[in-house]
Amino acid sequence: MNEPRTLAIDIGGTGIKAALVDDAGNIIGERQRVPTPAKPLAPVDLVRAIDQVTAPIGTFDRVSVGFPGYVRDGRVVTAPNLGTDKLAGFDLQSVLAEHFGKPVRVLNDADVQGFGAIEGRGVEMVLTLGTGAGTAIFRDGEIMPHLELAHHPISGNKTYDEYIGNAARRKKGKKSWNKRVAKAVEILRQVVRFDHLYLGGGNAKDITFSLPVDVTIVPNTDGLTGGVRLWRNNLKAHAAADDPGTGTIAAEAETPQGTAANQDLPDKPEQAPDTPE
Repeated sequence: MNEPRTLAIDIGGTGIKAALVDDAGNIIGERQRVPTPAKPLAPVDLVRAIDQVTAPIGTFDRVSVGFPGYVRDGRVVTAPNLGTDKLAGFDLQSVLAEHFGKPVRVLNDADVQGFGAIEGRGVEMVLTLGTGAGTAIFRDGEIMPHLELAHHPISGNKTYDEYIGNAARRKKGKKSWNKRVAKAVEILRQVVRFDHLYLGGGNAKDITFSLPVDVTIVPNTDGLTGGVRLWRNNLKAHAAADDPGTGTIAAEAETPQGTAANQDLPDKPEQAPDTPE
């Protein structure tokens, strides 16, 4: 019996990445990347960009998606770095399940990266450093309810996003930004009492301060390979779109005309041939 192949998609504030991943969490072939369309990002443009980044990828059996915002039951609640006004209420999970004709699971991007990084012992936390800041918490390998700590104040009126996000890194410079990240790590230690903290995201590579023994930098590819674990865990929030035949855009009765749920989406793509391993 052939092992299932997972199409893993990592949606970021500046780029959308995709790769084919085997059941052991290994990337097959080359990773793909396209720029994230201009903000505020409409659902139709998001799906079109996903089509573009996944076009060169071979056949797959299921889809895992990491989304930079609060996601509940596969539906976007907030998308601060993409455009909440356009995307709030968009049932990304069901739409992609119908679009690809495959089962789809969508989770916050930090949560997905956490699945790729954690060891499954004790309280483990992930802090992603990219366009904004993302967090995820696990206990003995089980994901805890998602908290958007990035929007909680950390210094004066500045949120984590504003304090250690990419705009702050560029404005303050790497030296000052590193001091801020170190401060954030110690605050999270006091708040969460983690056994281990993993630092990921595209800007983690710019960390220069000495890390405590319970803090580790993890590769950004965890945001893709972690997608396999979405299919190994009993994540009840994803059950609704497991059957691609039931995937639909959010009900018009629940969403005003012209919002995310009612926009025309690109036609279903044809899958490319198998990508050489």
